Amino acid sequence: MLKNWGVALVGAIALCGFTGPAFAQPTSGQPLPGAFGTDVRLKLERDGKVTVTEVVTVPEGTTARRTVPLRIAVGEDRDRVFEINDASVEGSGSASANAEEFTVSVNSGTSTIHYVLVGAVAQIGDTLELRWQPASGWDTPLDSVSMSVIAPDAPRSVTCLAGPPGSSSPCTTAELGDGRGVRAKEIDLPPGDRVDIAVGLQDGAAPANARVVESGGLAAAFALTPASAVALLVLVVALVGGFVLLWFLRGRDARALAADVGPVDVLVAGPGGGVAFASPDGVLPGQVGTVVDEHVDVVDVTATIIDLAVRNYLWISEVGSAGGVLDWTLVRRNPVDDSLSGYERAVFEALLPEGTDSVLVSELRGRKIDLGEVRDRLYTDVVEKNWFTRRPDAVRGRWSLYGVVLAVAGVGLTVGLAFSGGAALLGLVVVVAGLALTVGARSMPARTKRGSALLEHVRGLRGYLHSVSPGDIPESDREMVFSRSLPYAVVLGATDRWLGAFAPLPSGAGGTPGLYWFGESESSPDLGRFARHFPAFLGALDGVLAQAGHLRSLRGQKP
Repeated sequence: MLKNWGVALVGAIALCGFTGPAFAQPTSGQPLPGAFGTDVRLKLERDGKVTVTEVVTVPEGTTARRTVPLRIAVGEDRDRVFEINDASVEGSGSASANAEEFTVSVNSGTSTIHYVLVGAVAQIGDTLELRWQPASGWDTPLDSVSMSVIAPDAPRSVTCLAGPPGSSSPCTTAELGDGRGVRAKEIDLPPGDRVDIAVGLQDGAAPANARVVESGGLAAAFALTPASAVALLVLVVALVGGFVLLWFLRGRDARALAADVGPVDVLVAGPGGGVAFASPDGVLPGQVGTVVDEHVDVVDVTATIIDLAVRNYLWISEVGSAGGVLDWTLVRRNPVDDSLSGYERAVFEALLPEGTDSVLVSELRGRKIDLGEVRDRLYTDVVEKNWFTRRPDAVRGRWSLYGVVLAVAGVGLTVGLAFSGGAALLGLVVVVAGLALTVGARSMPARTKRGSALLEHVRGLRGYLHSVSPGDIPESDREMVFSRSLPYAVVLGATDRWLGAFAPLPSGAGGTPGLYWFGESESSPDLGRFARHFPAFLGALDGVLAQAGHLRSLRGQKP
């Protein structure tokens, strides 16, 4: 196949017997002395790889460099990606390849370049095709380019194009050879131009291994690349390792939560054979909930108010209203003293500030109760007791902030890379890492060894509340043990069981009618009426405290 009329005329003159240096043509694949040429031999293997041998002749005193892009546009926003492995040079020169380009540099003389090409075989409709640019990207003109292709089976067709990238001018010659070969040739290839050869193959000659990827737009930006795949793998490993580390070093003590714990013996023998209630490690009802779930909740304050009444700092009295709706009065019974912790003082002052000796629960709804001070002092208290290394809320807040900042930075990185054509998937990796850190922040508060031991004891305390009956307690101590244990039953979600177990207890078991810290509007022979009405008081008090804000409204759900 002749490229143009000028070449045809040269051939005609040669056939007519005219010879001379101006029309001399090489009779083999080797260029004339002093010419720059290349002889490229491609062999398609059964596994789809192509073994390439390229013999390059460079005139004396000159050098040549070739840069071949390994991503070639095959349509709008689509590139065909090739891969080159095992590149080497015999002679004076060098060859190297990365994911984006293949680079060759040769000096004067004859050099042989070897490499293995992957991605040259494509299934196009019903046709299997091998395609490659055996000559492209040279920085100097080539006098001749000779090409040969050997396939496992006899090729069906050959197409050879030469010229600038994207042009459709045919090569000087291209033909199917005898047996399994293809031959092609191009004369006078300008710098930067390419020779593109496509060989139609027999079905099954080799597996298709061509790879086409998005080259632009959002799809390309979020495509899974080797770099983004490695980043995703690193993220998965970091997340798994981070959560394992949190669980064992920074989160809740798994053994304390999962171990089988029997009831804790909180009944201490007193003089004369009596018993008294003693909480493990001296933990107060409000502190129990904070140690267990690392939060200060409404129920922690409610249990504290009950405990203040049981310890004779408050008197709670049931009162009726004109509409028959129950209400309750909280009365100052004894002044605040040094026996109260900082958060208990804050609770007392929030309910009965200086100058106020009593208040109805219904009246508290109209007051602006600030429980912020209660929350702060309770968090500080569990640190001072050496149950936590730092305030749980401060630890959660700091790590949540880190996570939010990282996620926002990831969003900015994703947007920037998406619009600049970069690997935007890497930005999403940063976003996911930030979100994971934000979620993991809730597990960051670290209990001390003493705090983990207390957690286990608290679970045992809950077992005590679910197993002890009045018959296990001396009759003279039953009312006191019932009352001292009730605030812990409130905070640990055992209120109904505790009230039900002691409902038959005579209301005068303590030597005087009724409970010593709670006054009922109607007398009753036992604690049955108290057991029925006390949950209403808890609900009303919870509602008032929840309106104050600052705290989670979560009662009766401690583990």
